[in-house]
Amino acid sequence: MIYVLEDDPSIRKLVIYAISSHGMESQGFERPSQFWEAMHQQLPSLILLDIMLPEEDGLQILKRLRSTPSTVHTPVIMLTAKGTEYDKVIGLDAGADDYIAKPFGIMELMARIRAALRHSATPPQGKREYTFGPLHLNSLLHKVTVSGREITLTLKEFQVLELLMEYQDAVLTREQLLNTVWGYEFDGASRTVDVHIRTLRQKLEEAGALIETVRGLGYRLSSNPSQGA
Repeated sequence: MIYVLEDDPSIRKLVIYAISSHGMESQGFERPSQFWEAMHQQLPSLILLDIMLPEEDGLQILKRLRSTPSTVHTPVIMLTAKGTEYDKVIGLDAGADDYIAKPFGIMELMARIRAALRHSATPPQGKREYTFGPLHLNSLLHKVTVSGREITLTLKEFQVLELLMEYQDAVLTREQLLNTVWGYEFDGASRTVDVHIRTLRQKLEEAGALIETVRGLGYRLSSNPSQGA
């Protein structure tokens, strides 16, 4: 089930029709109060979320979703008319998995939906646990700790960190991170990776310094990181 929280009836109906035409179930909501009522009845596999809404701002809704254990990893795609780079960064910083600016193409929207669903449903492969200095990651439990303290990450932040820990000390380019974690390319892609790296560093506190920027290439998890942005 895909939930669509969009107050514009024409856009809401178009998106729901497109999702249904591709063989997936969806339910639309005009107001956040309707959305939250439905969330108490059934949790969706993905949420399409507008920002400018009556009753409650979309970013506040996203923050509530990310602070609730049952929805912390639910894929959320922001679907909004606020399409500047700054707006995208704000949305991604708040925990969005993707950000699509209006007007958008239906084929692009469906590709993003399929990619988000595919990555959220993909079970971890290979090694299940990684340790690097004070960092410990357990894929099966979807748990990250720093010096024994559990850290809450969004799904994409977790996947980025898992990839860095799997290939620790190796440089991963922004394109490699994007293609592996998100599964496709889109405008502003490298900025999306940079935003997730920045939030990862912040959430990992002292262990965030282990994520090194390799200028002109990408990122790596290094026990002796050099200065980098």
